[in-house]
Amino acid sequence: MKKTLYSLMLSDEVVREVDALAHRMGTNRSNLINQILADYVSVTTPERRINDIFRAVEQMLAPSRELVPFFAPNALTMSLKSSLEYKYRPTVKYEVQLFRSGEGSLGELSVVFRTQSAALIEAMTGFFRLWKYVEDKFLAPQLSESLDYALYDGKFVRSIAVPRGRDCTAEDVAEALSEYIKLFDRLMKAWLCGRADARTVEAEYYADLGRRKILI
Repeated sequence: MKKTLYSLMLSDEVVREVDALAHRMGTNRSNLINQILADYVSVTTPERRINDIFRAVEQMLAPSRELVPFFAPNALTMSLKSSLEYKYRPTVKYEVQLFRSGEGSLGELSVVFRTQSAALIEAMTGFFRLWKYVEDKFLAPQLSESLDYALYDGKFVRSIAVPRGRDCTAEDVAEALSEYIKLFDRLMKAWLCGRADARTVEAEYYADLGRRKILI
């Protein structure tokens, strides 16, 4: 959504209250006034849509004991924390970043982990490579755009595809994100503790793919 600089005459008292509210909300004057006007004329801004998606994800994952979601209002990123069934119970953080622009990717999903265990690093790296292989095999042929993947020290990054062929509500996108992260988290934990091998991960991913309403 394009933005343009406009000159407006506003009362000092109104601006002071707007600035105070913007500070409490973690945003700035321009963004807050833009959102207030958008709400008044019933226009959904990219920021509002992202906020609605994150709030819906938070509500959908609230009953889960495996994933703890957190996001700050008006932020473009939310995080979810998960504890691994591994020695010393290390944690993994999922970071979901959504882009304002509707072009290209919808956003990025990052899986962030910190550990000194060489065995755990090797096991997680193996799972990430397996995950990409499975998605290249089953998901990629059904998408209108290619997915981008990257693996760094302590971080696995995957782009989030724009759903193809339909207009999706914030709830649709939130459900797709929630279910995808739950699947990833469940299969990764099963892989790390030896309950799932490559064949099991591939079979469960394929079965889940057939149940998805939208593909991201």
